[in-house]
Amino acid sequence: MGTFVQLVVNGLGKGAVYALLALGFVIVYKATEVVNFALGSLVLVAGFGVYVLKDSIGWPAAAVVGIAAAGLVALVIERLLRAARTADHNSLALLTIGVDVVVSEEIVRRVGVAIPFIGDPYDAQPLQLAGITLFRTQLIALVVGAILITAFLLAFRFTSWGVAMRAQAENREAAALMGIRSSRVTATAWLIAGALAGVAVLFMATQDFSGAGLGRGTHAIALIAFPAAILGGLDSTGGAIVGGVIVGLTEALSAQYISFDFSKSAVFLVMLVVLVARPSGLFGTKELSRV
Repeated sequence: MGTFVQLVVNGLGKGAVYALLALGFVIVYKATEVVNFALGSLVLVAGFGVYVLKDSIGWPAAAVVGIAAAGLVALVIERLLRAARTADHNSLALLTIGVDVVVSEEIVRRVGVAIPFIGDPYDAQPLQLAGITLFRTQLIALVVGAILITAFLLAFRFTSWGVAMRAQAENREAAALMGIRSSRVTATAWLIAGALAGVAVLFMATQDFSGAGLGRGTHAIALIAFPAAILGGLDSTGGAIVGGVIVGLTEALSAQYISFDFSKSAVFLVMLVVLVARPSGLFGTKELSRV
């Protein structure tokens, strides 16, 4: 029983990180109807900023700079997509894949063979609570994720930006007629997605999370958040959170009770099962067509 509780807590910590990344997918999709496959490269941008600066300015300041850098790069990508606004959504999604390859390969080249862990303040320091070993990284990720997700949901529900975002997602033309500036809403969505990716890498590139340092391994882990977004529904913010939790628990439990190698496949199997039953995801909007 103790092992199961340990796995659930650690799985929830992972799920909080995946939920942050899944929110990044969802808010960009809601604002633009484009799937942002460059999210993995934004994770590496933030991690690289921390890696380069932490020895000179300290880890906390480096983390802030890394998060800001990811947000700024996300804005650059948004401007690039806006320049190609005549293209359809599928073409723009392919463009984000191209950006992702260029940015991620350049960062991997600069990091070289080091593949460092960047979670210095808490990495590899387990806690013993009631005879249960809990990873400090996952516990802090769970707390930070809960705070950020709550703040995001409150902002999405009650701020003018949240109202504008929901209006634009519902009907872009009607929102424009009501005076909502689509460019501002879209730019803010990309900025937030980049910042969430920057927060996520602070936990992902650690020994406790997966044993993968800053490199292609972290990039691959970031893309596991895509099944989380699909599970919950690509246009549902609440679904992104639920999907992240499902993915985190699935990965943690399958790694323990089946095998570590199977845990990544288990995530995609769960996604396939959900999509067979509900093609729009658990909380996604069903598309209606007239026949």
